[in-house]
Amino acid sequence: MRFKVFAGFLICLFAFCSCGETVQTYKEQSLEQTSVLSSLPKETTAAEPKNTPPCVKAVFAGDNLIHKEIYEQAKTGDGYNFDYAYSHVEKLIAGADLAVINQETPIAGEFQPSSYPLFNSPPQLGEKVISMGFNAVSHANNHILDKGEAGLLSTIGFWKDRGILVYGAYRNEDELEAIPTMNINGIVFSFVGFMEHTNGLKLPDGSKAKLVYTSQRDEMKRLIEKADEASDVVIVSVHWGVEISNTVTNEQRELAKNFASWGADIIIGTQPHTIQTMEYIQGKNSRGFVAYSLGNFISAQDSSPLAMIGEVLSLEVEKESDGIKIKNPKAHPLVTHYEKGKSGVTVYPYEEYTSELAAKHGMNSQCKFNMDFINKIIDENIPLEFRD
Repeated sequence: MRFKVFAGFLICLFAFCSCGETVQTYKEQSLEQTSVLSSLPKETTAAEPKNTPPCVKAVFAGDNLIHKEIYEQAKTGDGYNFDYAYSHVEKLIAGADLAVINQETPIAGEFQPSSYPLFNSPPQLGEKVISMGFNAVSHANNHILDKGEAGLLSTIGFWKDRGILVYGAYRNEDELEAIPTMNINGIVFSFVGFMEHTNGLKLPDGSKAKLVYTSQRDEMKRLIEKADEASDVVIVSVHWGVEISNTVTNEQRELAKNFASWGADIIIGTQPHTIQTMEYIQGKNSRGFVAYSLGNFISAQDSSPLAMIGEVLSLEVEKESDGIKIKNPKAHPLVTHYEKGKSGVTVYPYEEYTSELAAKHGMNSQCKFNMDFINKIIDENIPLEFRD
């Protein structure tokens, strides 16, 4: 479906091509155009209409890793309310045409909420993810089998019952083969997801459910090529790399090059639980983009201060006459905050985080968690051209 001619024309006196710009309503445009044209001298002609290329604003969030401290603080008299945890960052998601998140924990309603090492989150967590604006969810991660096959089936059913695109784990062969796609503003996106491992857990013999591991090179290639045939833009979510490390491994770089050569346009890495660098990457069809690790969207990890620093990636996708263009990729750094006893877990955009908050961070029991440390990690791992 690549390089199809865009047939929609926005006819107005002043046309804007940049994604996300606000334009007047059709009625306002018509009235203004009529007024302007009537005042022109007879020998003057109006400007020729301009074509506006289809454009999509997309955001990507990392590991939504829900420890017990997060769901326990969200507990109410009759359920759970996760508003507090995300109250500062919802604005980073609002307004996006496409919003993708790695849901690190299963959401299996028939099981009680649980934490490390075998996670499960209450359904209200999923409802919060949806209300924030996420409309595509990856479960290509090492915790999807924490509640076994039953948990996987229930989790996928949760999203599908609510009309949310879910990928990276599949209930059967048919779901694996039916590459999920989403048509936004005339641009068709497809989604595939892979993981390095599932913490030693396996599907039972005879299970119809399907997962794809990064060791299955031929299968990954086949699925990306199939996705490429079905869409304009292929998004690959991949759970890879070394945990609590800002260093991109040689295997990650090699896989990214393979993914791009097979047809991937946007590659979103998770698993290290901290940020890693990002860069443009030459793909089969056009110049793509890879974020090697977005880190945590939120968590209550305490093994390293690196786990407190994540990011949301935003970018624009335009469909022009000569192909797909990925424009203006920006990393929006995040800081997960909690205090003594892991109380008050919430995530802040970097620009709202302060030295006063850092001084109260519960991580200070292990190290000196301050703005100098946060700035150092951002400076070392987010290239200047991609900083918000």
